[in-house]
Amino acid sequence: MPVNSNLIDDEDHDKRKISTGDRRVKINDEKHSHSKTGSHKRRCGGPVCRRTRTLSTSKSEDHLMTTDHGMEVYTKGRPPWYDITGQRLKKPYLIGICGGSASGKTTVARSIIERLGMQWVTVLSMDSFYKVLTPEQHELAKANEYNFDNPNSFDFDLLYEALKRLSEGKSVDVPVYDFTTHKRDINTKVMYGADVLIFEGILAFYDPKIVDLMDIKIFVDTDADTRLARRLQRDISERNRDIDSVLEQYIRHVKPAFDQYIAPGSKVADVIIPRGGENIVAIDLIVRQVKMQLEARGYDASTPQLDWKKHGCFENLPPPTSLRLVKETPQVLGLHTILRNSKTSRDDFIFYSDRLMRILLENATNFASYIDVDVEQPNGQIYSGKKKSLDVCGVAIMRAGETLETALRSVVKDSKMGKILIQTNELTQVPELYFLRLPKNLNKHKVFLMDATVATGSCATMAIRILLDHDVLEENIVLVSLLMAQPGLQRIAYAFPRVTLVTTAVDPEIDEDGRIIPGFGNFGDRYFGTDYPISMANDGVVIKDINSNENETTAVATVAN
Repeated sequence: MPVNSNLIDDEDHDKRKISTGDRRVKINDEKHSHSKTGSHKRRCGGPVCRRTRTLSTSKSEDHLMTTDHGMEVYTKGRPPWYDITGQRLKKPYLIGICGGSASGKTTVARSIIERLGMQWVTVLSMDSFYKVLTPEQHELAKANEYNFDNPNSFDFDLLYEALKRLSEGKSVDVPVYDFTTHKRDINTKVMYGADVLIFEGILAFYDPKIVDLMDIKIFVDTDADTRLARRLQRDISERNRDIDSVLEQYIRHVKPAFDQYIAPGSKVADVIIPRGGENIVAIDLIVRQVKMQLEARGYDASTPQLDWKKHGCFENLPPPTSLRLVKETPQVLGLHTILRNSKTSRDDFIFYSDRLMRILLENATNFASYIDVDVEQPNGQIYSGKKKSLDVCGVAIMRAGETLETALRSVVKDSKMGKILIQTNELTQVPELYFLRLPKNLNKHKVFLMDATVATGSCATMAIRILLDHDVLEENIVLVSLLMAQPGLQRIAYAFPRVTLVTTAVDPEIDEDGRIIPGFGNFGDRYFGTDYPISMANDGVVIKDINSNENETTAVATVAN
């Protein structure tokens, strides 16, 4: 994904390299600091530049992050994190940031994001992993007698497992902690591993096994008076506390905890940053070091990691063993004739598409999980039959995949539904994840992944990878589609041989733009009666300028709720 060059500083301030070995480096930029109006001022001309991240905090997550320099950075739109075989590409680079309360750790993390120019950065805050207070502890907290800066206040086991899964590229349900009620919200945030992981917290360096996961360790060293002033402002304005309670807590718990538990973390740090986010030179040097380490690992942001146009190697192959083709009855052939006819009216297209979808889903239920069961018949005799061993959950790849939801509900009573929005980037021609809503305990279901058509297979491959990252077994995934192209289904079968592929027809090829030949045309446009001023491929939506309007993605997500 291209990154606008205006995001990079106009002037290199220091060519020194930072060592991340045993030697620690303390960086001070008093003689080299620049004002925001100087050479460090960001300019972003032309189209709005996009980079992506996810952020774990106690606040709600926005789809758009605005940097201190006015630049808009989308927090959605994850590019592929796997290779052509569906496997994870590389181990993420984990940055640990430690420092006292209100020292500027989050500001440092945001500054690193601004300068990295990465396709995807995930930020995990330690604040999400406070333990739920008991009734007795809750009363102590009301009286400002509970120490939230003590290591016993954090769930380090849950934190370690979350960081480990993120480092493996898997999904994590991150708790959302409410500092007013001191409880975790019933709804969690789903986060993913990324090219770069940033973990920040007051006790980020306390647990040795967590420290061992980090590639670079940064300690933010900010003056105690500055930290106290920031804490007063934050707790009073954001957490509805009065000044006396904040000061009492600071004197009784925060300051002693810093001296005993947090300050010693500087001894294990690779880099110490005085004055936090104000130290521009230090942050620039850290970013250079991170980029050098990523290049050493083979990361190249200028080259797409997956070239989905190279599909020739998947042509002229025998049908994969995982393909289940609906029997070509006269009824199925008749329905295909209507849908493939360019003169078919929209009303007829919808009606006969729904007919074919019902047949498709009826066939797909044959590949749900069943076990033997005996039931007593009305005459008292025993009937040996089958029953589902796993509940069925449908996951629609938006937007065309949503057309199959009604058919699934008419076939499988009370089936749960999920949605995934994947859009194809016009510049790189690779799919990007923008939105997902999946039911809880998805791994305990047989998942019917639904899309109207499968052309290149790129969006379906990403969707399957998402399900695997949510611990769904490969053999419990059934990809259901009205029409598949030979290159796309071969690619999916090659990457995920245990995924069952169910379709009513297979067309032989796709064109250079990723459209099925001959195909149905643009199924979504024909079904919904839309004619967008953007190019819509069979597998996903090609966005020409998604950055122009924040509400574009948000609006789609609203429809899905």
